[in-house]
Amino acid sequence: MRANIKIYFSLFRIRFNQNLQYRAVVLGAVVKGFFWALLEVLGYLALYRRAGAFPMELSQTITYVWAFQAFIVLFTVVFGDGEIYSAIRSGAVAYDLVRPVDLYGRWFCQSASNRLSFALVNCFPVLLMGALLPKPYGLTLPGSLRQLILFAVSALLAFGVTVALSMLMYISLFYLISQRGIQMMVRLTTIFLSGGIVPLPFFPEPVLRIVRWLPFAAMQNMPLQIFCGYLSGTDALRGIVFQVIWLSALVLAGRAAMGQAERKVIVNGG
Repeated sequence: MRANIKIYFSLFRIRFNQNLQYRAVVLGAVVKGFFWALLEVLGYLALYRRAGAFPMELSQTITYVWAFQAFIVLFTVVFGDGEIYSAIRSGAVAYDLVRPVDLYGRWFCQSASNRLSFALVNCFPVLLMGALLPKPYGLTLPGSLRQLILFAVSALLAFGVTVALSMLMYISLFYLISQRGIQMMVRLTTIFLSGGIVPLPFFPEPVLRIVRWLPFAAMQNMPLQIFCGYLSGTDALRGIVFQVIWLSALVLAGRAAMGQAERKVIVNGG
């Protein structure tokens, strides 16, 4: 068990350091995130000035937008991982299957490190620029250590749910010819139902009754609502328990699906 953990940590560290080499890509992501968040903020300001009451306060919505752009890579299901797609499509996955490392754990670490390496260098500049802007354009940082700890725990769980969902997408490619279709469907579904386009509290109540119980609500929706102060105290703790349940279910489902795919995979060629 200890040896497996060391292997997974080594895989994670190697991939993490490799991704940090692409400084130009990271810089472009920071600039894009800042200006895109600013455009969204201006749009919400116009809505709040023209329309009536909204489920979230203006400062909470503005903070949600900035936090979303700062941590967008962390909670994106379809992100990078071109090596995994290529391995499945070309048959190189056969080499991964004979390695003395669990394929699910290997891909999970690789996918997690790809996101985390870009997210860490992207989030702090965007958060800093958002915090330096005057009100009502800037974000409001968590007002207490308790809120910050709850956000950190929820963000870690949301990150796990995101990677676990991406693993199910990778496993489905064992049965498909091309990844483009599934990528498009997964990207659109997860972004919309996890609050990436509009925060979930803005959804109509009949729709929200269903969406709040789906695994997508356990992704970025939960930590961002805690970060902006919309969820706190007991509600935040319930949300974290909800995330733990979905993370456990998705990992178990992913491991079962991976085991089934490994038993039936056929690689043609020499």
